[in-house]
Amino acid sequence: MGIQLNSRFRLGKAQAYFVFKAYVYLSACYSLLSKHCTMKKLPLLLLLLAAISPLIAQQRTYCNPTNLDYGYTPHESFTNWGRHRATADPVIVNYKGDFYLFSTNQWGYWHSPDMLNWSFQKQHFLRPWNDTKDDLCAPAVGIIGDTMVVFGSTYTSTFSLWGSTDPKSGKWFVLVDSFEIGGWDPAFFTDDDGRFYMYNGSSNRDPMYGVELDRKTFRPKGTRTPMYFLEQWRYGWQRFGEHMDNTFLDPFAEGAWMTKHNGKYYFQYGAPGTEFSGYSDGVVVGQGPLFNFQPFTPQSDPLSSKMGGFNRGAGHGATFQDNSGRYWHVSTTVVCVKNTWERRIGIWPAGFDKEDMMWCNTDFGDYPMYLPSARTDGKLRPDWWLLNYKKPVTVSSTLGSYYANNAVDESIKTYWSAKTADKGEWLQTDLGQISTVHAIQINYADQDAEFLGKQTDIYHQYELYHSTDGKKWELLVDKSKNKTDVPHDYIELTKPINTRFIKLVNIHMPTGKFAISGLRIFGNGGGEKPSKVRDLIVLRTEKDKRSAYIKWTPVDNAFAYNLYYGTAPDKLYNSILIYDFNEYWFKAMDLKKPYYFAIEAVNENGVGVRTETGKVE
Repeated sequence: MGIQLNSRFRLGKAQAYFVFKAYVYLSACYSLLSKHCTMKKLPLLLLLLAAISPLIAQQRTYCNPTNLDYGYTPHESFTNWGRHRATADPVIVNYKGDFYLFSTNQWGYWHSPDMLNWSFQKQHFLRPWNDTKDDLCAPAVGIIGDTMVVFGSTYTSTFSLWGSTDPKSGKWFVLVDSFEIGGWDPAFFTDDDGRFYMYNGSSNRDPMYGVELDRKTFRPKGTRTPMYFLEQWRYGWQRFGEHMDNTFLDPFAEGAWMTKHNGKYYFQYGAPGTEFSGYSDGVVVGQGPLFNFQPFTPQSDPLSSKMGGFNRGAGHGATFQDNSGRYWHVSTTVVCVKNTWERRIGIWPAGFDKEDMMWCNTDFGDYPMYLPSARTDGKLRPDWWLLNYKKPVTVSSTLGSYYANNAVDESIKTYWSAKTADKGEWLQTDLGQISTVHAIQINYADQDAEFLGKQTDIYHQYELYHSTDGKKWELLVDKSKNKTDVPHDYIELTKPINTRFIKLVNIHMPTGKFAISGLRIFGNGGGEKPSKVRDLIVLRTEKDKRSAYIKWTPVDNAFAYNLYYGTAPDKLYNSILIYDFNEYWFKAMDLKKPYYFAIEAVNENGVGVRTETGKVE
């Protein structure tokens, strides 16, 4: 967190805030004085600007999973395979120019001016407070006038409806002492005409619901209206199971959200289950905020879906806008190793095309992506690629079967663990050749963690070294004095470096062993991009057109493939990043529509030429 000075030093939040404000102030002074003063009066100001400008190193990118100080599970019943961090069901709202992020079991919320530096604000919403409770589960967050409104997921009367006009300072008041209309996974929506609505639902038996609320009393105006019920018989992606193949259990619909665009209403929901790679957010489109006998029309494919890559899943989320009016989507991502509820958060660009079709771009969705401030030319991410996939790894020690190669296998579900948390334990990755490194992501794993609940005074400390020959090392990033909790730390280097070896050295762990699920190095390998994929074949099954067997000829110089699909040749808004294999069993189609596919090969130097888009009836 904070403004990066260079690759070896970073300002703390307070200092960074001072420097930023000073820079803005001096820049404004320069603009004003240059108009009204002679050149003789400007040298001092110019010197001040020159002195402070090098301190401002604008970070342009972020990387999923979002680097938040996630809390640990609140009580023992969630620790089947050990204590661990977890959250889910995120909501981000833009309030007075800042982003506010609420999610499950955090005993508070975060706020950020830029979607990169998140500050945690401790706040208990459950009354009376009990540290074995979830406190705020699957929260609803809305804006009425100048008031932020928050409510938790419950059918009981223990939850109040809360309001704040200064959430950054943690000042909250009770709007309704006992909110009589509860519900699992609620969501709020304020229409352009000021009318206020609540949506909810989390069931594999009942539909999602919506109801209008009185803005003054917050009591329902009428009865709940059914909004949508899953149609897994038609839409393959809604089927339950890791591979959408469980015919014995019905899928869950949950996580309501509403977005209005160009006079249309986009009702969003999560399905089919939070523990699966196919956990996605779908969307149905209507002419009003409630069903009102005018059915909402489903978009065939998920709005947000991430079935491949390092961190999978993109369900139960929310859509919001940045200060430039561009849309973003935040969702739950899947870990689900220590138990079903072990999850993280991902954020991706979203929007609407010229036909008002809603989209969310999760292509390479856990590679570096541009922050709102850097998304100026329409490009969503830089041309930086994963440099160390399954490359050689050496370590200081290994605990049991938590092998070193787990740190570079592009799965958040597997991890390497050292035998201890001692200072000096290390992990080294060999890029195989001199490469240009732009960014590094360090994903910590929970091995023998001891905490329960939210911790606000813990931190990670480490050092990153690099070498061109594996013998002579140079300090690259110094976090030995860091005092922040960074479970998914992401470092964008001020200047890229040409190197071959990267070594991560532990200084301090907040709890548990020194364990890493992903030491991920991004940049460019400096070699040839992979060749174009040949012979893409899609064999759609005759009896169940929701499914297809897809294969292609492997590309010698590729380690992954990005498979794009959609229901129109110019709307391939979903993709699957597939490592190692040259085949895929695809079960996510709308059985009533033709589909279009294209594929591109991936390596450490970039992507190859995408194939021509092919149609499958």
